[in-house]
Amino acid sequence: MLTYLGCSAVAAFALAIGLALAGAAPAAAAHAAFALGAMPLIFAAMGHFVPVLTRSTGAGPAIHRLPLLVQAVGAAVVGVLAGGIPGWVLHPAIVAGLVATGVLLGWQWGRGRACLGRPHPGLAWYQAALGCLTLALLAVLAGLQWPAGYRALRLAHLHLNTLGFIGLTALGTLQVLMPTVLVQADPQAAVRLRRQLPWALAGVVASALAGLSPWLTPLAVLLVGGVVADTLAAWVKAHGGRRLLGDGAAVALLGAAVGLLATLAAGFVHGFGWLPGRPAVTAFFALFLLPLVTGALSQLLPVWCFPGPATPARARMRAMLVRFGALRTGLFLVGGGLLAAGQVVGAGLLAVGLLIFAERLLRAMSAGR
Repeated sequence: MLTYLGCSAVAAFALAIGLALAGAAPAAAAHAAFALGAMPLIFAAMGHFVPVLTRSTGAGPAIHRLPLLVQAVGAAVVGVLAGGIPGWVLHPAIVAGLVATGVLLGWQWGRGRACLGRPHPGLAWYQAALGCLTLALLAVLAGLQWPAGYRALRLAHLHLNTLGFIGLTALGTLQVLMPTVLVQADPQAAVRLRRQLPWALAGVVASALAGLSPWLTPLAVLLVGGVVADTLAAWVKAHGGRRLLGDGAAVALLGAAVGLLATLAAGFVHGFGWLPGRPAVTAFFALFLLPLVTGALSQLLPVWCFPGPATPARARMRAMLVRFGALRTGLFLVGGGLLAAGQVVGAGLLAVGLLIFAERLLRAMSAGR
């Protein structure tokens, strides 16, 4: 399931780029990346990591199947926004998304309460992320029923999904994943996660309300950007720049964090009307989501394909996936920057970077059989 969803996310990102190049509705392309690609993968990753964070047994079949329901919801939303499915399908799709989110959140709370001792602070980040997703889905559902408030609710939905659901999940996971990638402990990671979460949540709330009060935009950028900058500084202190840049997975995760800072800067400019909204959303996808997912999959797919103790097959698969990591990360960052500046050639760079990873992925999967 995890391997399938990882590959599906890459395919969904390719679909998003294809829809954008074909002139489809921007909302359809965005939801192909976020709802069809990132959301099911995040649900699956949470099902994988929560037992580790709570020192408990693996998730049951019901939790493992939730990402498939979420994937179906994402496909339905993309179909509606692309004009291929009737609009009324949105309502049951959103309700199904709310049910899936509630089930996963309830399971996480149960695992946290049953944990022997305190659960790892990363669990609180996951719970906060799912809370943001719940509010995001409720916001768009309310907007469909209340046209007068649709614009503000749509903006809240966008920010709660990107900075809230995806952003909090990513930042909470990266603090644990980076030391794993580099095989080097970061003793301050847990302390940092506890300290940063209130600030990150406050930034997400400010961004969600910025559609009503634009003066909240700089506050949101300062709060979330401060958390990202603090994480970057901690990584450099704990691991060193040479080590961070010397591994294909680590450099992708580092690039994702730098890309998120650039995305926040684009959001700041957009919040005051100096930049259209579409480039800011594009920046989030290109500068943050693409390097994040390709970097994380480079580390996690070999573990998912070869669970248990480390094996030579797992090491070979990882070596294949991390190769060209710096190159594709550079293509994502440069391509995303060009797209945010209105240069369509940036989409070509994104496509090349994604094709490089897809080729590595196909080669690694074939070799692993």
